[in-house]
Amino acid sequence: MLPIFRNYPKKYRLVTFSTTMDSVNLSSFNDRRASQASNNINPTETNVPKSFESSSNDREGQLNLAFVNEDDIAPENETYEKLIDVPELGKGSFSFRTLWAFTGPGFLMSIAYLDPGNIESDLQSGVVAGYKLLWVLMTATIMGLLVQRLAIRLGMVTGLHLAEMCYKQYPRTPRIILWIMTEIAIIGSDIQEVIGTALAIYILSDQAVPIWGGVLITVFDTFTFLLLDKYGLRKLEFLFGFLITVMAVTFGYEYIHDPPPQIEVIKGLFVPGCAGCGPEGVLRAVGIVGAVIMPHNLFLHSALVKSRKVNRSDKHSVQQANMYYFIESCIALLVSLIINIFVVCVFAYGLFGKTNQDVQNLCANSTSSSSAGEIEEFFPANNETVDADIYRAGLFLGCKYGDAARYIWAVGILAAGQSSTMTGTYSGQFVMEGFLNLHWARWKRVLLTRTIAISPTLFLAIFADIQQLTGLNDYLNAVMSLQLPFALIPTLTFTSSSKIMGQFVNGMFLIHSRFNKTILTILAVVVVSINLFFVVVTIKDALPPHWAIYTAFGIGGVLYLSLVGYLCLHLIEAFGGRCCASLPYEKMTVYKALGDETEPFASNILQRPINSDN
Repeated sequence: MLPIFRNYPKKYRLVTFSTTMDSVNLSSFNDRRASQASNNINPTETNVPKSFESSSNDREGQLNLAFVNEDDIAPENETYEKLIDVPELGKGSFSFRTLWAFTGPGFLMSIAYLDPGNIESDLQSGVVAGYKLLWVLMTATIMGLLVQRLAIRLGMVTGLHLAEMCYKQYPRTPRIILWIMTEIAIIGSDIQEVIGTALAIYILSDQAVPIWGGVLITVFDTFTFLLLDKYGLRKLEFLFGFLITVMAVTFGYEYIHDPPPQIEVIKGLFVPGCAGCGPEGVLRAVGIVGAVIMPHNLFLHSALVKSRKVNRSDKHSVQQANMYYFIESCIALLVSLIINIFVVCVFAYGLFGKTNQDVQNLCANSTSSSSAGEIEEFFPANNETVDADIYRAGLFLGCKYGDAARYIWAVGILAAGQSSTMTGTYSGQFVMEGFLNLHWARWKRVLLTRTIAISPTLFLAIFADIQQLTGLNDYLNAVMSLQLPFALIPTLTFTSSSKIMGQFVNGMFLIHSRFNKTILTILAVVVVSINLFFVVVTIKDALPPHWAIYTAFGIGGVLYLSLVGYLCLHLIEAFGGRCCASLPYEKMTVYKALGDETEPFASNILQRPINSDN
C-alpha cells in the first residue's frame, strides 16, 4: 500500500486523467474501497502528467496519487452565489461594452486608497510639506497598481483568491499566524474608517450625535447597504460608484472654490524632492506610502475579480479578462489619485506654514458657527505649526470658507468612511472564509467579521476623547504597515510560481521572466522597507525609553522577522531556488489541453503533501 493512505480521512475522490487532459473524472470511494483501489492502481496506466509526480525526498520516483480529500478540492465558485455575465471573450479587438461589464472590482479596490486614513495622511502631508510630496503620492499609487495587478492575475487565473490560496499552500501554523496578522490589519483599517465616519456624523449633526453613537450608526449602515448584495453585486458596485462620485464632487469643490497655484501643483507631481521639509516631511512621505498600499486590499481585489463569469479553461478568455481588469484598475486608481491630489492641495494652500495662532485669528474674524472654546481647544494660542487631522481640517474650512465648506467636507468624509467600511467588511469575510475554509451563510460571516473588527473601535469611541481619536492615524498606519509583508510576499510568491500560474506566471516569456521578477522583488523590498522605517520611527517617538519595552519589542521583532523570513524562503522556491525544496510547501499545479497534454494552464486540481498538517 502506498503511503498516502496511512491516515486518509473518511472520504476520498479518485481523479482519473484522460491522455489529452480534456477532462478530469471524479469518482467517490469510501474508506475500504479507497484502500482497495490503491492496491489495484498501476501508476503507469493512470496517464498522470509528469508534473504531478512527487518531489519530496521520501517519495522520489513515486506518483503523488490522484486521491485527494474532497474538502481539499477547490470548488469552481463558492465566493459568490451568482456570477455576473460578460460578453464573449476571444481574440477580438478592444470593446468598451466588455470593459463596462468588467467595471466594478477595480473601483471597489480603489476605495482603500480613499479611506479616512488616507485622507488624513493627504492633508497632513499638505500641511507639513505643501505641494512637495505630490510626486510621492503619485509614485505610491503607481506601485499600488503594480501590486494590485498581481492580485488580479492570481484570482483570475487560479479561481482562488489570496486567502484561499494561502489555505492551500501553507501548513496550518504559519497559515493561522498569517490569518491573525491579516485580521489585525483589517481591524486597524476599520478603526480609521469607522472613526472617520463617526466624526463626519458628529460634524453634520452639530455635535448632537456623540462619537460612539456615530460608530453604532456606521455598523448598522454597513449591514443595511450590504443587503443590496442580495439584489445583485452589480447594484452594490453602483452604490460604491455613487460614493466615489460624492467624494470627487465634495473634495473637488473645496479645490475649485479657492484653487491653488496650478504651476506649484504640477511641479509637486513631477519634480521629485522635498527641499526644506526636514524629518517631519520625510515621515509624512513614508506615511503616504504606508497609507496607500494596504495589506487587506490584496485579499479583497483577488476575490472581487472572481465575480465575473469567465471561461478559465480558455487561455484567450483569461488573457482578455486580465487586460480588462487591469484597464479598469488603472482608471479607478487615476480617479482616486485625483481625489487625493484635491485634498493635499487644499490644505497645502490653506495651512502650509500656518501656526495655531494664525488659524485662531482667522476663526475670530469669520462667520463660522464653531464656538470660541472649541477653536481654542484645537488651535491653542501659540506659534506651533498646526497639527492637522480630519476634525481640525473641518474647523479650518469652516473658518475660512464658511460653514457650507465644513459640511461639504464632512459629507466627503462620510462617503469615504462608509464606502471603505463596507469594503473592509467584504475583505474580512473573504479573509475568514479563505484562511479558515469556512462555508457559512453570508450573513453569518458578515456578522462575525464585523463583531471582530468593530469591538475595539467601539471601546475607543466610548473611553477616548475626540483629540485622542483624531491622533490615532499614525499609530494605526504603523500597525497596517507591519502587516503588509504578510499579504505582499505571498502574492508575489504565488504569482511567480509556474506550478500555480502556469503560462501566466510573472514574466510569461523567458527573456522577460528574470527582469520582471527582479523588478517586482525590488518593489516589494522597497515598499516593505519604507513601511518598517515608518513603524520604527513611530514607535520610537511614542514609547518611553525603558529596557522592558525595548526587550519586549526586541523579542517581538525576532518573531516577526522569523515569519517574514519563512515567507521569503517560499518566495525563493517560487523563483526557482533549490535550497528550499524540502519546505512543507503544498503544490497546486494547473493544467489545460492546449496542444500539449502537460502544458500548465488553469484548473483547480490540488496536490497536497502526504503528511500535511491541515
